[in-house]
Amino acid sequence: MKANELREKDLAGLGDELLEKRKEQFNLRMQAATGQQPRPDLIKKARRDIARIKTVMNEKRKAGETS
Repeated sequence: MKANELREKDLAGLGDELLEKRKEQFNLRMQAATGQQPRPDLIKKARRDIARIKTVMNEKRKAGETS
């Protein structure tokens, strides 16, 4: 997911996307803990997507967008 795509969404849409990515990250961590060995690149991608979403959300908040 690219930052440009995220910037097109409103804060509510970004919140939904963040929740989805956090669930994905949790599921990948649980797979790793139970020994199912998920692909390490998926864990890294989920972590970076979460950071990217949070960054865009903060940019929008600072810009004064309330929706």
